[in-house]
Amino acid sequence: MKTDAGQPADTEHVTDLPSDSLEASRHGETGAPDLAQPPPARGLSTKLLSLTILFVMLAEVLIFVPSVANTRMRWLQDRLNTAGAASVVLDGMQEMRLPQPIREDTLMATGTKAIALKKDGMSRMLISADMPLEVDRQYDLAAVSPLDAVVDAFDELLFGGDRIIRVYGPIAGHPDLIIDIVMADAPLRQAMASYARNIFFLSVLISVFTAGLVFFAINRLLIRPIRHMTVNMQAFSSDPENPALIISPRGVKDELGLAERHLAAMQMQLQGTLRQQRHLADLGLAVSKINHDMRNILTSAQLISDRLANLADPMVRMLAPKLLRTIDRAVAYSGEVMAYGRAREAEPRRRFINLAALANEVRDILAEEAGSGIEFLLAIPEDLEVEADSEQLFRVLYNLCRNAVEALRADMADDAALVRRIELRASRRGGVVEITVSDTGPGMPQRAREHLFKPFRGSARAGGTGLGLAIARELVLAHGGSIALAETADHGTTFHIQLPDRPVPLDTFRARA
Repeated sequence: MKTDAGQPADTEHVTDLPSDSLEASRHGETGAPDLAQPPPARGLSTKLLSLTILFVMLAEVLIFVPSVANTRMRWLQDRLNTAGAASVVLDGMQEMRLPQPIREDTLMATGTKAIALKKDGMSRMLISADMPLEVDRQYDLAAVSPLDAVVDAFDELLFGGDRIIRVYGPIAGHPDLIIDIVMADAPLRQAMASYARNIFFLSVLISVFTAGLVFFAINRLLIRPIRHMTVNMQAFSSDPENPALIISPRGVKDELGLAERHLAAMQMQLQGTLRQQRHLADLGLAVSKINHDMRNILTSAQLISDRLANLADPMVRMLAPKLLRTIDRAVAYSGEVMAYGRAREAEPRRRFINLAALANEVRDILAEEAGSGIEFLLAIPEDLEVEADSEQLFRVLYNLCRNAVEALRADMADDAALVRRIELRASRRGGVVEITVSDTGPGMPQRAREHLFKPFRGSARAGGTGLGLAIARELVLAHGGSIALAETADHGTTFHIQLPDRPVPLDTFRARA
């Protein structure tokens, strides 16, 4: 914001967002989602328990399918073996006709309606019921593939019960004898249904038991810590400035323990940021009040300096222009305090300026403050021009050089043999101007290096604010440049600045060409 020197701006707000809106948004009172605990039916524990039961049941199904097929095959093979044992006895009685009661007892004992024996390529009916038989299905147990066994098992289980089936295959222990039986499938289906029912209830029992164990273990290892972190985050979001609400990490080394430690570190960092923002807000309010009265004082000083410039004293005529420029800059800075309070600087008004003349002005102003014990060395070509905002670049160089002056004045002030020198160098490489500001002071402390360019944290001296470096970096970045601390020895500090010229638009370049 820029106003005339004689018209001080009575503005004391340093933020565009009202404080009540900031407080409401920080505490989640405007448009906040529902953060209540989910009902038990929708909780993670219930989902985990249901999924565990489902997956165990799926595993049981994969076991159940082949086991039902094997049960059917074993049942049929047992019938063949029983009938085979009876057929051996009946085969020895070839010339005898068995009485009806004996035939009925034999068929009932074997669970068949007819028994035939194939021996030496000849097939012979050993015993059969008197009624004619119509076979619905027939199975060769000697040539059954696994897939056919599964298909036949489920066909029997789902659609059987009232069929007459024929089953044939070799007798156990007599591979040269083929036994052929005809039987009703009702007992087979009943046995398979009983087996399937037992397997089902056993699977449910195993699933519930396994899910209970998995649920207990995962609930203890995962759900409880996650719920603890969720409750902590909800409580912390309601009052993020309360140190007592920072989560206390458990002493575990797993991923959840790592997450808790990261959450605690993030909460501590957030509290530090909130304290810093509150400090900045208080500082902005204080600066606004000071700015209001300071502009009035500077306006009076400007009027007095104008009158001093008209005096005939040669010394006054020599110093008055510098005093006027200094007061004008102070007025301009005071007018731009609000812009910095809104965390942004004015857009640079870039022009080609003589860098040597600007550096001389910085040196002349600081020379009065530094005294005779500090040497200023300018190694800048007289014809070097840089495309930049004159006032903003002056602030960059002034802040860096003033930090160097304060560091040199505080470094063993009683030792007259120390070399106290501030050096400004500059050169142009194509479309980039490189500026170096260095000093022979004590160097940058490690803590200041870690928080470089951060307001109120990157100060290199006790009592400093670190705003000078933060302002310098913001102004350099606004020009599209870069600023960095060079790696130096234990003593001395060197900053490198690069300021590129603005690129020429393609249309302008073509027009010039």
